[in-house]
Amino acid sequence: MVRPRRKRSNRKATGGILAILLVVLVALFLSRKQHNTDNTGNISLELAIPQFTKSVKSQIIEHTGYTVSYNEQRRNANWVAYELTAHEVNGNEPRDDKFVPDPLVKGRQATTEDYKRSGWDRGHLAPAADMKWSKDAMEESFYMSNISPQNHNLNSGVWKSIEELVRDNATRYGKLLVATGPVFTDKKGLGEIGKNKVVVPNGFYKVLLIFDDGYKGIGFYCENKSGKKKLENYVLTIDEVEEITGIDFFHRLPDDIEAEVESRVTEDTWGI
Repeated sequence: MVRPRRKRSNRKATGGILAILLVVLVALFLSRKQHNTDNTGNISLELAIPQFTKSVKSQIIEHTGYTVSYNEQRRNANWVAYELTAHEVNGNEPRDDKFVPDPLVKGRQATTEDYKRSGWDRGHLAPAADMKWSKDAMEESFYMSNISPQNHNLNSGVWKSIEELVRDNATRYGKLLVATGPVFTDKKGLGEIGKNKVVVPNGFYKVLLIFDDGYKGIGFYCENKSGKKKLENYVLTIDEVEEITGIDFFHRLPDDIEAEVESRVTEDTWGI
């Protein structure tokens, strides 16, 4: 006589499946946390905040659209960092054009009077065109902590082209991170302007990071003078920008990924 086979309990199998699912979910969470990604798989704002490789005077201020490291001695930023999304690029907030002191800065800072008859533009670090998504962000982009003395032809030429490339790639990839600022090769820079003795930078840098099937980065450096070279002539690796600035960018990336991203540039990635 053949006895009917007993049905096996599914309790054990169900418990095993739940355990596996739990392990997978924990692994995904840790991976997301380690790589600083948000729920869309893109990079998160905390990655954009740099750190110094040497002692530098700095007051960190968070505004609606950007974070600034302000240096009272120079009346300039050390860096400005922010994220830019495709949605933000398509904002419609009108340009503000009211340059005012940053109310959160402690100590001396530049005023718009310092720039009058100086021969230098009031050059944005985080550009107003990146802040069209919010009235507050637009107004705060005109704080003097976000402004540096910049050559007019640079401001309206190559620097403007780099800013446009940033917006193009934010649209292309959905989100990118930006860190930008002035460069001083010595304490005097290119001289001082105005009653507040605002130091004129020797140059300007900008570094970008995207996530597109892996992290990819690029750097730019422009001397603070007129120039009409092709954009590719201003491209550097992020490692090279770090050497110039003494700033460690995207240091929250895992070391092996950071080393790979910052040592190479694929210009085709950025449409150059």
